[in-house]
Amino acid sequence: MKDIAWDAYQLFLAVARQGGLTAAAETTGLSAATLGRRMVELEQALGRELFLRSQTGYRLTSDGSQLLEHLVELEAGSRRVEEWRRGTAGQSLVRISLGTWIAWLLCQNMSLIRTPRDEFRIDLHVAEQRARLAHRESDIGIRAFEPEEPNLAAIAAGEVAYAAYKARNREWMGPEPWVAIDDENAVSAYLRWPRQQAAEQIVATVNRPRSLRDLVRAGAGIGVLPCFVGDLDPTLERAGDEISDLRHRQWIVMNNDDRHRSDIRTVADRLAKLLKSHRDILAGKRPSTTG
Repeated sequence: MKDIAWDAYQLFLAVARQGGLTAAAETTGLSAATLGRRMVELEQALGRELFLRSQTGYRLTSDGSQLLEHLVELEAGSRRVEEWRRGTAGQSLVRISLGTWIAWLLCQNMSLIRTPRDEFRIDLHVAEQRARLAHRESDIGIRAFEPEEPNLAAIAAGEVAYAAYKARNREWMGPEPWVAIDDENAVSAYLRWPRQQAAEQIVATVNRPRSLRDLVRAGAGIGVLPCFVGDLDPTLERAGDEISDLRHRQWIVMNNDDRHRSDIRTVADRLAKLLKSHRDILAGKRPSTTG
């Protein structure tokens, strides 16, 4: 059997972790067709079936799961070698997976998560898809639901509320226009809500939540946002009451085997403290306008 290039294994990791070709294509920069061909070539080179393919995605076979476990170990070793090469081996890396708006909040408060005295580094992976930790793709994830996987530990981090927002004092003649995320990227309940409730009134779509807020701020239409985003923006106002069906609890999730690692524990505790300090605004309680 000829040697298999490491990049083939890296592509396998992407497909295995994302659960399909479309999501993996976004992370790798290759087309879904190219990834599909490369996975077939890898299976042929190994002489083993790695995936069960269906219209809903790619599910790992027993051989695929074993390969994933081996590659996760190799990947960790490769990362340590690269850190050594760059001279950063003395600093550990804490990888955090989180959604667009919690990432926005965290970035505004990064000095509370990592101080100049800390010897670890932070890597943020921002995506609306579920944070994956089962195979140590990340060290910490912030999720909208309690994890069901047996090897994950979770810390409850309050509730998140949502409402529809429009540019302050913006009015329209006739039916109010809506803006929304496109179908492919509407992976969260609040991103799907406009299509379910006001589909005929949608006048513009984008593929990123940050651009959705930009459209609302520009007066292009009404959009659904987390209350801690909309209520803290002086250029926006609510277009109605809280959408109670979208309210959900929030969880800080870690791999059970790694959660006692000092750097991960430190970051998780600081994240919990940050979210607790924003508990009221996250839950939709509007900030006071009085001095």
